Amino acid sequence: MSAGMTITEKLLAKAAGKDSVRPGEFVTCELDLVLANDITAPIAIEQFGNMGGTQVFDRDKVVLVADHSTPNKDIKTAQIVKQMREFAREQGLTNYYEGAGSGIEHIILPDKGLVLPGDVVIGADSHTCTYGALGAFSTGVGSSDAGAAMATGETWFRVPATLKFVIAGELGKWVGGKDIILYTIGKIGVDGALYRAMEFAGSAIENLPMAGRFTVCNMAIEAGGKNGIIAPDEKVEEFVKGRAQRAYECLASDTDAEYERVHEWDAGDIEPQVSFPHLPENARGISQVGDITIHQAVVGACTNGRLEDLRIAAEVLKGRQVAAGVRCIIIPGSQEIHLQATREGLVETFLEAGCMVSTPTCGPCLGGHMGVLAEGEKAIATTNRNFVGRMGHPESEIYLSSPALAAASAVAGKICSPDEL
Repeated sequence: MSAGMTITEKLLAKAAGKDSVRPGEFVTCELDLVLANDITAPIAIEQFGNMGGTQVFDRDKVVLVADHSTPNKDIKTAQIVKQMREFAREQGLTNYYEGAGSGIEHIILPDKGLVLPGDVVIGADSHTCTYGALGAFSTGVGSSDAGAAMATGETWFRVPATLKFVIAGELGKWVGGKDIILYTIGKIGVDGALYRAMEFAGSAIENLPMAGRFTVCNMAIEAGGKNGIIAPDEKVEEFVKGRAQRAYECLASDTDAEYERVHEWDAGDIEPQVSFPHLPENARGISQVGDITIHQAVVGACTNGRLEDLRIAAEVLKGRQVAAGVRCIIIPGSQEIHLQATREGLVETFLEAGCMVSTPTCGPCLGGHMGVLAEGEKAIATTNRNFVGRMGHPESEIYLSSPALAAASAVAGKICSPDEL
């Protein structure tokens, strides 16, 4: 009798119309969704045309989101978004997002019920692995692959082996999903999960709210992972319940599934984390950070732009002031989140503290829009990458953290935990 399958293997087998698959096997899968944004869509659209594509495979399953440099920051981005908009109109796409009702792609796709448990999704954006938090197989691809998939509705994969990460025990105060994933990447390195599925389990993961789970899966790519995934449970069912417009299936790994390796971390060992320049793997606990003055703090991005993230930042900033000489930028992940944050008084808290609140955009995360760093400047950010020049000048520095640490650092003018304020 053959061994059981991991959740990732089950998802790919189902989409490939097979009873079972094994790591290393090549499969062609039917896709539930193909995604592109205002950086990657133009190339995908070009590829679609070069293939002789005239009509997308399913106008409900091709999603285009303008989020990286929007509202348009210059003529070039305006032209790119115009091209996307016109393609969406020509093709009659039901899911084109820009402006009203829009936001950062990896936040709005789950929130609008476009990605569901059991789905197989590709996106021309490396952080497409976010949707593993819903029990979907989702991964980033090149723009050319996305363009081909827009036409055919399918793509091929080599089935990845799975690494399992079991995080058991109770997380300390101010420790959440961002700290778990930075700690994990710090342990295994930026290529520690190269072309592997990263499956997260254990009591600390089960107790994480959905926002934290999205963050964990979002950054699987920062360890080289093909996808990040968490088996769906009641929290996922609760999240999906009011959003799903179609049937979905919750899968889980078999008890006899084979893993390439199982890592076990004790949640109690995980301090609030800070990743030093210029790689996410340079993670340290806050007690090991030392004295680092900052010029900018950013709370937002597809990693930490959810309402729960903004609530944590507001809790830290309430009744306090951003330090002189520090720019603190708050970016809600969607228009809907921005509205809810306004209703809850969070926006007022941010403005009273001296923060700048932006319309939803990836913005500073890739040095695309606002908050670009000058030579020698240092930023602490809830974004997911801190590569050389990612947020501006190649001689600037980015430190990655949770919303709690980013907000506290904005007040202190140096990297610190809320407990130090």
